[in-house]
Amino acid sequence: MSSLTLWQRDPFTEFDALVRRAFGPYRADERFAGFVPTAEVARDGQDAVVSLDLPGLDAGKDVAIEVERGRLVVRGERRDERTGERGRREVRYGAFRREFVLPEHVTADAVTADYDAGVLKVRVAGAFAETEPHRVAVTVGGRPAVTGGEDGTDQNA
Repeated sequence: MSSLTLWQRDPFTEFDALVRRAFGPYRADERFAGFVPTAEVARDGQDAVVSLDLPGLDAGKDVAIEVERGRLVVRGERRDERTGERGRREVRYGAFRREFVLPEHVTADAVTADYDAGVLKVRVAGAFAETEPHRVAVTVGGRPAVTGGEDGTDQNA
């Protein structure tokens, strides 16, 4: 299972850090690891689009997308349908689970998914809608403060 927080800070920096932790230094047992689909997160206006590479899967049968406890969860399994002699394998099989932390204001109704040509695209509508900073007005002695003079001084003084 891998977890990814997308929308609290810069999503691309956090995604890069996650990938480096998950696929960091080579491990001797890496050839025995199960299938972990690669993911890419992109911003499309106020929406977030999570793309996962899932070639060879039957999206209707092998993939489930859920929103649980503030997380977008994509899970499934790449099954090995072959029988007989196994030879050299570079394709990985097995169950997978990827998690993405959602912003508090996003509900399950905001999530849609489409699978085409081996790529699952999950759109989270409005994921970035509330990410712009809001300026809070400051009062001084009960009166609105006027700040921001060219020299940085308080204009009320």
